[in-house]
Amino acid sequence: MVRLLGGRVYYGWIVVGVTFLTLLISAGVRSAPGVLIHPLEVDLGWNRAAISFAVSVGLLLFGFAAPFGGQLMARFGPRKLMLFGLTVSGASAILSAGMTNLVQFNLLWGVLSGIGTGVAAAVLGATVANRWFTTRRGLVLGLFGAATSAGQMIFTPLLIGLVERMGWRGSVVVLGIITLVILTPVFLLMQDNPSDLGLEPYGGPAPGASSAALSMGQTMARAIRVPEFWLLSISFFICGASSNGVVGVHFIPHSIDHAIPQGTAAGVLAIMGGMNFVGSICSGFLTDRIDPRKLLACYYIFRGLSLFLLPFVTSFPGLVIFAVFFGLDYIATVPPTSALVADIFGRRSVGVVFGWVFCAHQVGAASAAYLSGLLRVIFGSYTSAFLIAGGLAVIGGILALRIEREKRVASLDAATPAVAIQARA
Repeated sequence: MVRLLGGRVYYGWIVVGVTFLTLLISAGVRSAPGVLIHPLEVDLGWNRAAISFAVSVGLLLFGFAAPFGGQLMARFGPRKLMLFGLTVSGASAILSAGMTNLVQFNLLWGVLSGIGTGVAAAVLGATVANRWFTTRRGLVLGLFGAATSAGQMIFTPLLIGLVERMGWRGSVVVLGIITLVILTPVFLLMQDNPSDLGLEPYGGPAPGASSAALSMGQTMARAIRVPEFWLLSISFFICGASSNGVVGVHFIPHSIDHAIPQGTAAGVLAIMGGMNFVGSICSGFLTDRIDPRKLLACYYIFRGLSLFLLPFVTSFPGLVIFAVFFGLDYIATVPPTSALVADIFGRRSVGVVFGWVFCAHQVGAASAAYLSGLLRVIFGSYTSAFLIAGGLAVIGGILALRIEREKRVASLDAATPAVAIQARA
């Protein structure tokens, strides 16, 4: 059946399709807490800081699931991890329909949802792209980033519409069912490696590729001695804080604070998701052609300027303009960051190394998600949170330029030193 479906089309593109769908659904699950903040405040009387804390737990565990998920993917393959993660995510969403206290919210939308989506999706795109593609890798990474954008674009207004029609409890049940339905194409179509089908990666074997991989401990013992690992991690920490943490979680509550209805705010967020889609694909295309460090610097500085303006943009037209510009580089940082990790540390180690870099991203997102809610409670607005995030984004752009892409690291792909992946001109 697999070979028939593959036909004359390289089967890696079918794997890309299944991965795209998984990332899209996982992004939908991760976007749900931002929609639930206001309904939970109204229905259960929880304050925004307490709700933000539970959301930050989910973001944090999503991040810490990434490096271990990368190691588990290296051992068991992406397919099994996708099946496990989707099952946990779907079940936690359905069970949350019956929650009545913050402990349950922390457990279901913090712990279980964070682990489920983290295992299924955190390093999935980087792993699949680097296993199945030697050429067109940046494009594939861009498509995977677009999947995350599409998840936000589709599920945020969908969930708000469901909340308005059937309440927040009914909406999370629907979300959980949709998540569990995706298990079918993953089970039937997903494949772990090109070699499982007698194929090579698209474009041929990667230069310097090795069949032996180090353990996570050995890999990271080498990686943490490299300054580029810390530059990538710190800049991605800032990425998470200035995107998922402050905007992804608090954009709708910020809009409601300025008398913009939740449904209207969701429409603006959908526009942002559409721009994410465009920006991520374009970023993947550009990553194959332009120095990723220069791309990251542009993305971060542009994002910082956008965030400096957000506290003073409180009307619907102004928020739409912000959504267009901010959305273009919301997830555009993923393709160049993943490409730099693969180029510097080796393709077979990208799941582990990028997993820890992505973990830093989620630590930033979790910190900003909670602190932004806390600052809102203390000062009555998100102004300070947005200005701090903007300043951090500008610093992230400066750090990106300090990454020495040309300095090769002894390959982490094997116990014996080897030439790392040659960088593109």
